[in-house]
Amino acid sequence: MSQPQRIPRAEHNISRDNIDDNALKVLYRLHRAGYRALLVGGGVRDLLLNHSPKDFDVATDARPEEVKKLFSNCRLIGRRFRLAHVFYGREIIEVATFRASHDDASDGQQDQSGRILRDNVYGDIDDDVWRRDFTVNALYYDIADFSVIDYMGAMEDIQKRQLRLIGDPQTRYREDPVRMLRAIRFAAKLDFSIHEDTEKPIFELAPLLADIPPARLYEEVLKLFHSGYGLKCLKLLEHYQLLQYIFPHAYHGLLSGDESFRKFLHLALQSTDQRVNEGKPITPAFLFSAMLWKAVNVYAEQYRTQGATPSQAMHQAISDALGQQVQITSIPRRFSTVVRDIWYMQHRFQNRHGRRARSLLQHNKFRAAYDFMCLRGQAGEFDDDSCEWWTRIQTLSYEQQELLLNPARAKPKSSPKKASQKKNRAE
Repeated sequence: MSQPQRIPRAEHNISRDNIDDNALKVLYRLHRAGYRALLVGGGVRDLLLNHSPKDFDVATDARPEEVKKLFSNCRLIGRRFRLAHVFYGREIIEVATFRASHDDASDGQQDQSGRILRDNVYGDIDDDVWRRDFTVNALYYDIADFSVIDYMGAMEDIQKRQLRLIGDPQTRYREDPVRMLRAIRFAAKLDFSIHEDTEKPIFELAPLLADIPPARLYEEVLKLFHSGYGLKCLKLLEHYQLLQYIFPHAYHGLLSGDESFRKFLHLALQSTDQRVNEGKPITPAFLFSAMLWKAVNVYAEQYRTQGATPSQAMHQAISDALGQQVQITSIPRRFSTVVRDIWYMQHRFQNRHGRRARSLLQHNKFRAAYDFMCLRGQAGEFDDDSCEWWTRIQTLSYEQQELLLNPARAKPKSSPKKASQKKNRAE
């Protein structure tokens, strides 16, 4: 390995004014205790790109137990990767000990495919850099002299706006197949291209994602689609033939040439991206509702042709779609319940009268189901005025809503006097 390039403070744009105060506290306390203390990874990368980092991770030669002794507000977590989390209220500063190669050590373990199962082999910074995934995530900011340390030519990659894996791409993807999804996520987030050597093995090794535990894949899915660039991620996942390993139903729906579904999915992800960028709340339930919507419709149609009632068909289709997806990505029950509500409520938008329509308006998941229905309309899935009608009724007072929901009650009744006159004339 060539000597690292150390870029002095005067030659880079990282300022302590832009580093989180709590991250600085951790860095300085480690440094004063005689340990090496460096910011590492995405935080350094984002500062160099003039972005605002969401997280500030620290790398050190202190062992996790030594970090815990320094910080009373520290908790050690993880078995696969032993980490120290330093808590400041709801904020967490993650502190990782420098790691070395796991090849010949008892604390490192791989399976037959090369995937890392445990990685608690400690080393120094010269070892640690090789454990990072992409060059742009292997930059270190040293609190001792405020310099940036670049082992892998990451500064040049930042200038070229390209993602490049450290080491042999085949080996690195086999160690952790999730790195293929991380490549997609970083390319979308940073608007970087993926280096030819880094992208080529993806097409061959994509099936390795089938071995990732559903709980971990669920977390990666949220990172892909809930960070404000979900639509970009979808397009890259399609291009690199990865979508089928996380959302096979959506993949087949897009592959079938169903343009209304493609437009619907794009609109749903655009809406989520917009909400993220505006700081509005989002829920995984909406994402999974959109991604699995094609599957629900396909299965429901199959059950209807077999003689099931529309209600029975939808009920079974929903169970099938969710049951198959949770084998790939976990879906916590608090979200899968909402997914069911959103889907069940879609056919109820056709009923605009009486107590059923009123109960729909009062349903606690009405807004999510309504947004979902309007996106379906925008995508051309139906051509009636459902979205406009349900949009309008939300602007009315309760009394005005009652007149719209129960038009028969709004008809003026004949007065007793007029009714008597009509009776006399009839006689």
